[in-house]
Amino acid sequence: MKQYQAEARVWPVSQGEGVIVSVVDSGVMEDHQDLAGQVLPGADFSGAKTDGRVDGEGHGTGIASLIAGHGHGTGSGVMGLAPKAKILPIRIRAAGEHPELRQSDIELAVRYAVDHGAKVVNLSVGGYDPLDSAARQAILYAVSKDVVVVAATGNSGDSGAPVEYPAAFPGVVAVGAVGENGSLWARSTSGPETTLVAPGTAIYQATAKSTSGYGVGDGTSDAAAYVSATAALIRAAYPGLSAGQVINRMITTATAPADGGAVPNGRYGYGILAPAKALEANPAVDNGPRDNPLLHRVESQATDEPTGTPAPVVPQAGGAGGWYGVVWGVLGGGVLLVAGVGVWVGRRVRRR
Repeated sequence: MKQYQAEARVWPVSQGEGVIVSVVDSGVMEDHQDLAGQVLPGADFSGAKTDGRVDGEGHGTGIASLIAGHGHGTGSGVMGLAPKAKILPIRIRAAGEHPELRQSDIELAVRYAVDHGAKVVNLSVGGYDPLDSAARQAILYAVSKDVVVVAATGNSGDSGAPVEYPAAFPGVVAVGAVGENGSLWARSTSGPETTLVAPGTAIYQATAKSTSGYGVGDGTSDAAAYVSATAALIRAAYPGLSAGQVINRMITTATAPADGGAVPNGRYGYGILAPAKALEANPAVDNGPRDNPLLHRVESQATDEPTGTPAPVVPQAGGAGGWYGVVWGVLGGGVLLVAGVGVWVGRRVRRR
């Protein structure tokens, strides 16, 4: 597994300037020392009266730090892959908070993100309901508005579970996780919808325990964050490209796994995310089709739901170099990386 070498190969080209990435999750702690100034006022569909810039769970803060953390001091904290992107936090309910939660709550979040300037939407949540019309139509709405939607495949690969929704919806970049050696993480959920894989084990990130809190974990959540950050990097460097061309840059430049066989396949998708390659000149993609290449992807879980024209928008009320060289975390002189955990089951949400 080659290092991403972000400082040398990625950031001289792009740092995500001017791009808004929406993190649909548990909220984001706006005053964490590595996120200060990066978090815009967002929305809260959890039932709490916030603007999304609070996080009692910590998962969303971790995801945001991997995307747009800027560190602090000299070589301290977490530096995200797209450190100059902005985060639009949208807080949703997790399993255990409100049992009545439906996957349809994702509709509120995705539509809000699209209507408030997000060019990339990160969904590190999931479940197993392919027939949720509201969530499906919200994804189609995002695609119709030229937004890159990224979601984690899930952390149930060791039990043979299928790729979860919204990752399995057509048009979504479905992301699995690999370990430090580039092999698929044992718990990374696999299936024909898998688009890309990215680092997802032993990832160092910010937490919401305090304004200087950090932690280490594993999960496809963090792998998805890296893909969202890469999409932001591309959108900043090549603002004229469509969302479909941004996705094509990532899938056509992905690195084939050493043990994965021919790609694309259900375990690694098109391969391991390669941010530096995705930023290189690519006239074949840039002058090619602008449509989302994943929009007509076959779903492994049968559904009779239409995948055509998205429903019209309805205004929604909102609340007032580590080992991969992707995100640098310096703690006590050591450079580390980390990943978070979570998933949603059935119609109820859990973080991946």
